[in-house]
Amino acid sequence: MKAYKYTYLILLTFIVMSCKQSFKPEVTTINSNLLVVEGMINAGADSTIIKLSRTVIIANKNTAKPEIGATVVVESDANEKYPLIEELPGKYAKLALNLNSNKKYRLSIKTKGGVSYLSDFVEAKITPPIDSVSWAAKNDGVQLYANTHDATNNTRYYRWEYVETWLFHAEYESRYISDGKKILDRDMNTQNIYTCWQSYKSSSIILGSSSKLENDVMYLSPLTFIPSTSEKIEEKYSILVKQYALTKEAFGFWEKLKKNTESLGSIFDAQPSQLTGNIHNVNDPAEPVIGYISVGTTQQKRIFIPKDKLPKWTTIYPYECTTPTDTVWVTEPKTGSKLEDMLFHSFILVPLDPLYAKNGTTIIGHYGTTKQCGDCTIRGTNKKPDFWQ
Repeated sequence: MKAYKYTYLILLTFIVMSCKQSFKPEVTTINSNLLVVEGMINAGADSTIIKLSRTVIIANKNTAKPEIGATVVVESDANEKYPLIEELPGKYAKLALNLNSNKKYRLSIKTKGGVSYLSDFVEAKITPPIDSVSWAAKNDGVQLYANTHDATNNTRYYRWEYVETWLFHAEYESRYISDGKKILDRDMNTQNIYTCWQSYKSSSIILGSSSKLENDVMYLSPLTFIPSTSEKIEEKYSILVKQYALTKEAFGFWEKLKKNTESLGSIFDAQPSQLTGNIHNVNDPAEPVIGYISVGTTQQKRIFIPKDKLPKWTTIYPYECTTPTDTVWVTEPKTGSKLEDMLFHSFILVPLDPLYAKNGTTIIGHYGTTKQCGDCTIRGTNKKPDFWQ
């Protein structure tokens, strides 16, 4: 009997191993040139911003193809019209529409080529305020949450976006600068490259629903997680959270989009499904259009998290940095020329502390480091944001 069991296991192993084949999906070279519509009709005091573009081939070096020269108009079911202005290629906007929430609205698009698109008429959803943006320090990082409620029980479906901003430092502080010919003292007020700020806009789809609850309350809805080693929380961190109320249909669209784009890790995850929005080609309803137009107001809230409110975690710098003492640039004895002329004055390296001769007063060179380790402006800005506290 044991022999049969062993034989069965061997055969099963062989079958499983023989079924493994490398899979190289074919990437299409055909561009369907589909219209992509991003944005929402803001019924309140915030700007309405609609971005129009066309799909591109994945292998194409051009990752963006804005739809320029279009006529974009917000229309009400009472035949009121609010034209948008093209501020940038493919970006159409208008300040503070302040729409009547008792009416329905749609988006009208007429391309430069004369093709007309219309979205369905949609009710305006009034978004309740964000009660709070909270956070909790875990063993391995910080978890952030959104908390909100609607006392009238009329919202039920929510979406969130956020923009993170954080203060960070270069690995080494440079108090010297090259003008292309010589090393000078750096003006730390106007030429600072040690302290910077960096921002990141959320790219994941964050949804929440209270449709199965008695009360319309969203408590501790996860927004994002920051690892304890991240430099986002090295000094001071801020997050601006935007909240949107959705219709049931809009929620279904975003939920399906989330599954199609974020939940394809294994065969047990939800498989791709056809994504149908509410925007249609007037003369060709069968043409796919990517996007969903919602109408409503937005709410937002910002919080700050300083490092003294967090455990004493160790930040991992994102680049490998050698010790500056291992990299010294001095006058060459034979030629009298300085290697720093080539490395500092051509801005390959960032000058750090001076290296003195044995007399302790004559500078014969400078320690140096790479821009990744000595110049924070290569991945951030040294201009403090207006909202920073």
